[in-house]
Amino acid sequence: MTSPDTSTAAPKAERSGAAALRLIRLLGPFIGLIIVVTLFSIPAEIRPIFLSVGNFQLVVSQTVIVALGALGMTMIIVSAGIDLSVGSVIALTGVLAAVLLKGGARPWEAIVGALLLGGLVGVINGALITSLRVTPFIVTLGTLGIARGAAKWLAQQSSVYAPHTWIDRLTENTAFGGVSKAVWLTVLLAVVVHLVLRRTVFGRSIFAIGSNETAARLSGLRVDALKIGIYSLAGLFFGLAGLIQYARLNGMGDPTVATGEELDVIAAVVIGGGSLNGGEGSILGSLVGALIMALLRNGSQLMGWPDYVQQIIIGAVIIVAVALDRLRHRAAGARA
Repeated sequence: MTSPDTSTAAPKAERSGAAALRLIRLLGPFIGLIIVVTLFSIPAEIRPIFLSVGNFQLVVSQTVIVALGALGMTMIIVSAGIDLSVGSVIALTGVLAAVLLKGGARPWEAIVGALLLGGLVGVINGALITSLRVTPFIVTLGTLGIARGAAKWLAQQSSVYAPHTWIDRLTENTAFGGVSKAVWLTVLLAVVVHLVLRRTVFGRSIFAIGSNETAARLSGLRVDALKIGIYSLAGLFFGLAGLIQYARLNGMGDPTVATGEELDVIAAVVIGGGSLNGGEGSILGSLVGALIMALLRNGSQLMGWPDYVQQIIIGAVIIVAVALDRLRHRAAGARA
């Protein structure tokens, strides 16, 4: 009898194990989405409303702000970074748009101003992280407070009401498919960011930095410049999210909005398969994660659960997502 060739069996087992992990990572967000939809479809009292086309159209439109933030956050998390200032930047850029329009600026000028301000905050975050060699968590925790304070100062501690323009109509569910124009804008930008991450040198560099920053430096990548670029580009998306927030409030800049929004954005990326260790993440997964977050809130509201219950559920989901990420890495490390 001939003994089995163990020299070839082991590599085959390792390849099959790695393929299984990739499949789980790919399908994980969709499995989570199915579970959430199924759970909220069980109670008979909310099932007809929750599963209605109109409700799903509403949920998709409500996902836009978190989804736009997740586009920028995906790039940051893939590079092994984090940005806690998202919610404050959304409030700040929304207030700036309202102030500019109230002062007589044209809509496109308000849009450019909000985007540039979001990008500027990103540049500051990236520059501080790279120059001070401080962890992104600490730096962006600081800019979270600075941006929120700047929003309140700019708004003079009150809401800013601007004249109505076509910007306000971006969140109206009057576009194709019964959703808002902002939804289709988000889809378009998601495709662009996906292509950038997967098909360009810049995108591959982001993954390289997140996978092994030391190796990326030794291979000749200008890591510090790339990090500043990553945070500034993400800031543009946060600024756009601020504009959509302004439009959702029907032409009002509120310096107190989006408090804690950074948790939803980060959770969307992690639920979507992004790793807080860096080197992993996808735009499609982040969008599915954002949709899961919106469905959780929508289902909780239809059930009549108080806000604190929703916060507990969201917090538990974040912990589970991070725990699953750690388990994936341990399994991958055991096979290495």
